[in-house]
Amino acid sequence: MKSRAVELVRAIGAWPAGERDAAMARVGALGLAPSLVDRAGALRPGGTEAVLEVVTAQYGGILADAASVLVVCRQWVRRADGTVLPGGTTVDVRLRRARPRWTATALHPAAPGAPAAAPGEAARRVLAAGPGIELPPAAAADVRSGAVHTSVLEALLELARGHRLAVSVLRSGHPLTVFGTDRPSDHPRGRAVDVWRIDGHPVVDPATPRGLVESFMRRAAAAGSYNIGGPYLLPGGAPGQFFSDATHRDHVHLGFRS
Repeated sequence: MKSRAVELVRAIGAWPAGERDAAMARVGALGLAPSLVDRAGALRPGGTEAVLEVVTAQYGGILADAASVLVVCRQWVRRADGTVLPGGTTVDVRLRRARPRWTATALHPAAPGAPAAAPGEAARRVLAAGPGIELPPAAAADVRSGAVHTSVLEALLELARGHRLAVSVLRSGHPLTVFGTDRPSDHPRGRAVDVWRIDGHPVVDPATPRGLVESFMRRAAAAGSYNIGGPYLLPGGAPGQFFSDATHRDHVHLGFRS
């Protein structure tokens, strides 16, 4: 299902010179509804040509017959005057089980909001952390907007003292509710972060040492996270503090109360 979501995002968000308006044809050639292009938002900026790089694709939620895949991407767009502008976004691609392949039913691109006039100290430090805290475009925009709680930012800074982190999602581009439920997610409220790579090792990679992921999850608890999900169910902690399910096999989720 991840490959299906990535195919769709690439078909919409990258185009050769002069072929921006052929997006519907490209999507249709994948056997998907061309009308999905109309919901692509920031994935279709103006420009004569675009190149797109998928940073990662992670699960936003999995049910028996439906799923959310969060496609995190960077994008470079050439304008009519030849200038190339870097950008990118995160797209929540909703899918439904079908034969022979899953089909996409909706797109929800990130909408981070405008930068804050004066970002707080923790936000400035996270943005300046360089390779210690790798932020994709939508996550960086979330930090600049001032909508990410200080508890999340300070935890990232603390965790970066011992690890190099690659963030996939902070606030925007994530489902508003815990997938398949009506419970509000901590992400849209700026109270959660997902990490997909630790010290250069993708969480989903079977070759990634289990001890590295488990140690990171326990350090996240020490940094103040009350709700830590990942590919392994850890013993100990406060009741319900650690959890594991199919959705979190490819990233570590850190939730904060405030």
